[in-house]
Amino acid sequence: MNRLPIGVRILAVLSFGFVSLPLLSLLWRVPWPRLWTLVASDTVTDALFLSLTSSVFAALLALALGVPLALQLSKMSGFAASIARAVVVLPMILPPVVGGAALLFAFGRNGLVGSLVADVSGVVLPYSISGVVLANTFVALPFVVITVEGALRAIDPRYALAASTLRANSSAITFRVVLPMVRPAVIAGGFIAWARALGEFGATITFAGNIQGKTQTLPLAVFVALESDREAALAMSVLLISVSLIVLISLRERWWPVR
Repeated sequence: MNRLPIGVRILAVLSFGFVSLPLLSLLWRVPWPRLWTLVASDTVTDALFLSLTSSVFAALLALALGVPLALQLSKMSGFAASIARAVVVLPMILPPVVGGAALLFAFGRNGLVGSLVADVSGVVLPYSISGVVLANTFVALPFVVITVEGALRAIDPRYALAASTLRANSSAITFRVVLPMVRPAVIAGGFIAWARALGEFGATITFAGNIQGKTQTLPLAVFVALESDREAALAMSVLLISVSLIVLISLRERWWPVR
């Protein structure tokens, strides 16, 4: 078996240490004997319930919007496809606060769309649970699109061609041939979107605020607790780390299959 140069191995160890040391330091400071008491407090349970609820709805909404978008992008090529894909992926690399500000100017009470929604229905999205879901969906949607589109482009086009020769229409090909073949990617994209929505901070606090029991999700509660109750912040951090690890481990065969 070929071994890597010693310099590469040393850099790999240093890189691993750079990533793992902060996490280990955090776990070292957790007050484990009081962990359950801290997690069971009203502030934590309210934030946890809101985070789980909003992230699940955001993941479902991201799937509902992202899968059709991925199907469309998988059929496009050229400059138009590149521009469309860049716009879709942009929320992944935007500073979260900028994303929240963009949502505010689009869907806020005086926003481009939000003002019309408020006038017609009386629904105001900012500083509400709906605003939390909208902000989470905005940052989670690109993960669904990228995951599903990659799987769609890997499908052998002869399957769809064979279905069309059997007089299957476009709906039958899409829902009975194509989508079943990318079901694992759809599931993976949904889980990744859920995990991303669960950990969202910047867009949420900018667009939906940080109101305890109403819009304060777990990451926002950690931010507040760091100033007033560091042990509670550590306990909530353990919850978020545990959820992230569970998602990564459950999807390990997709992202790093064992040879």
